[in-house]
Amino acid sequence: MERKSIESRIAGLTKDTLAQFGIMTPQHMVEHLTLTVKISYGRIKLPEFEPNEKQLAQKQALINSDIKFPIGIKAPVIGDKLLDLRYENLETAKTELVKSIDDYNQHFSEFQNDQTIHPRFGKLNYEEWERFHKKHFQHHLSQFGL
Repeated sequence: MERKSIESRIAGLTKDTLAQFGIMTPQHMVEHLTLTVKISYGRIKLPEFEPNEKQLAQKQALINSDIKFPIGIKAPVIGDKLLDLRYENLETAKTELVKSIDDYNQHFSEFQNDQTIHPRFGKLNYEEWERFHKKHFQHHLSQFGL
């Protein structure tokens, strides 16, 4: 994952940046991305499960195609509500996001064949996480015009 590109895109994000869609604040969005990155390299462990047919079809459509992340899609873990903020401010949250990206890159450089659990799609390998993160980050950064 391209840390420098993401770092430069979020540099101008402030607590007052307005969302173009969705209910997240800038800090909620950054913390959501951090959480997702931590899940992807196994820092936050999710229980293993076998995805059903609908989930497999969603995985195929989202990860293995050129379609964009749909506006209004609900995160499987959160749904319609915002999680409580974990960090004291947006700048700290940004720092944690960058650190999580570094940890993700380090993890997959050491464990190239690792598969970790995505909350909707089940086990993903590095290439699948890369495709997912690219679309997921683009979706949320565009949420704030970044």
